Amino acid sequence: MAKAKKQAQGAVDISHYDVVLSPHITEKSTLLSEHNAVVFKVAPRSTKPQIKAAVEALFGVSVVGINTITTKGKTKRWKGRPYVRSDVKKAIVTLAEGQSIDVTTGI
Repeated sequence: MAKAKKQAQGAVDISHYDVVLSPHITEKSTLLSEHNAVVFKVAPRSTKPQIKAAVEALFGVSVVGINTITTKGKTKRWKGRPYVRSDVKKAIVTLAEGQSIDVTTGI
């Protein structure tokens, strides 16, 4: 059978939920909301175009820019044994003027 039909741009696809994992709520990310920016934890292998498409489809907003940060996992000890926390990739999503996302509510 031929490949599945390509969905209309901006339509919510199940793979969008695999790209944007959760909002990253901290003091610093709350201060960024004054500059029309929202911070999300995203999949480690996701790209900026994938993140942009997912945020626009899931939240119905227009994205102006995206900056990504990969935070390497820290080495910790538990009961004397060392282990390494997982790496985390974050995306700072800048929205168009006058738009916002309320991360305290569900999708």
